Formats: sequence, C-alpha cells, structure tokens
Amino acid sequence: MKSILVANSKGGCGKTTIATSLAGAFADAGNNVLLADADRQGSSLAWTKSRPAHLAPIQSADWSKRIGTIPKGLHYLIIDGPAGIRETQVEALLDTVDIIVMPVLPSVFDQNASQEFLSKLDELKPIRRNKKPIAIVGNRVRAYTRAAQRLDEFLAELGHDVLTRLRESSFYPEAAARGMTIFDMGDMRSELVREDWDPLISFIEDRK
Repeated sequence: MKSILVANSKGGCGKTTIATSLAGAFADAGNNVLLADADRQGSSLAWTKSRPAHLAPIQSADWSKRIGTIPKGLHYLIIDGPAGIRETQVEALLDTVDIIVMPVLPSVFDQNASQEFLSKLDELKPIRRNKKPIAIVGNRVRAYTRAAQRLDEFLAELGHDVLTRLRESSFYPEAAARGMTIFDMGDMRSELVREDWDPLISFIEDRK
C-alpha cells in the first residue's frame, strides 16, 4: 500500500481538488482506494458520498478527529490534510504517510505562507533524511507567465523543484459538482488537463 498526504498550511490552494483527483485517478486504474478526510470541513467526505454508483468506487473515512483504521487489501490511501495544518499534525501522520504532496499557487501571498510550512517540513527527520519525499505541485498555473517563473525561482531558493504544474481549468469544478474527477471524463477536451497529472502519478507509482 502507498499512502499520500495532500497538505499545505495555506488555505485555498486546491488541496481537496488534488486529493480527490488522485483518488479518482488510482480508482479508475482498478486500484482499491481509501480517501481519508482529515479536514473538519469534510469536503472530500461529502464528495465521495455524491460519487455516482457506476463509477470506480472510492472508500471514504472521517479522520478529522483522529487517525482511523486502515482496511486490509488497500492499494492507495489518500489523506486530505486539515486546513491550516500544523507541524505537529504532520508529525502525527508521518508514520502512516509515504509521500507528501504540497500544492502551491503561483502568487506572492501563497508562496510566502508556504515558505514557512515547507521550511518546517524540511526540518522533520524522516523528510530531512529523504525517507518521506515532498512532491510540490504548482496549482492553477498559467504556462509561460511571469507568475509561473517566479514560482520556480521561489522554490529553487528553498532547494525544491516543481514536480508538475496543473493548469487552471473549468473541468475541475464541473467534475467535482457531479461527484467525479477529470479522470472520469473521457472526452478529448479534458485530455490536456489530465496529462498535467502524469509526472505526479508516475512519481507516486514509482516510489518504492
């Protein structure tokens, strides 16, 4: 089993969209997936309940008060981290987690808020010793813009690279409103949006 925590201390970075999309991608590939919602807002939990029965099933669990039991036979555990997650909360989850996915928006305000969180993560022993990698995802990024370039420069100064950039697209809210992800949308129009995810999915799949 592989476990992924999607987290950032800055709200509004697209954490839940990324968590649900990862769950959808792995479920659509035939995997047994649990989406654990550690956020008290319960957005991921509500989304799984609205998922149509004919789509690939995704198990759900409420982890907003405590870390729950992990069922047997699971292939992927996706944890939607709490809003404003603190270092102590990350530490509590590290025993369960293999990979941390950190979404960052290409704005000065988001980068400044993310810098402190990322610096604290880098100080944690399992991360410092490269046992628990951080995959940084640029979210709602417009390619070839100054904002995208600033994001790359900002992360490079902190010793990190952007693993992939997810473009801003109306497909995300459209899919979420129907209990779906972009991986449930088989039309050609959303193909380029899905391709943005290839580096992140490959990174997770290749991690031993």
